[in-house]
Amino acid sequence: MSQSLSNVLIHLTFSTKFHQPFLSSDIEKELFPYLSKIFRSYDSPVISINGTLDHIHILFALSKKFALCSVIEAVKKNSSKWIKTKGIKYKNFHWQNGYGAFSVDQSNVERIKKYISNQKIHHQKKSFREEYILLVKKYNLVNDERYMWG
Repeated sequence: MSQSLSNVLIHLTFSTKFHQPFLSSDIEKELFPYLSKIFRSYDSPVISINGTLDHIHILFALSKKFALCSVIEAVKKNSSKWIKTKGIKYKNFHWQNGYGAFSVDQSNVERIKKYISNQKIHHQKKSFREEYILLVKKYNLVNDERYMWG
């Protein structure tokens, strides 16, 4: 085969360090387009993005040219630096070290997009911790809770 094709869809979620409520609607208006720009620079376009005060969810198509961990590292590092330029209240902003990255089948894209778009409603009833534990279980991942929330 002389052509390389790829359609690796990823549902990514990560939170602010110590789940600090930094992600207000004011910063979201700039943050989400900025994050999308970083993903595009890694040939990994965002399909859907949304979040709450302490975490975000992003559905994106992973480039065939970059490793998942490299894309996520660049996104978190660059966006953290950028947020710190947005005013004194963001001077101590950091993302939590870890993340959850879950593969998405093409047949589930619309369902995941709806799930992401409804984050604020969803989290009126369920905490990020509860949500994340359910995602980890759904994807049959081995989890060590000692490192999940630090």
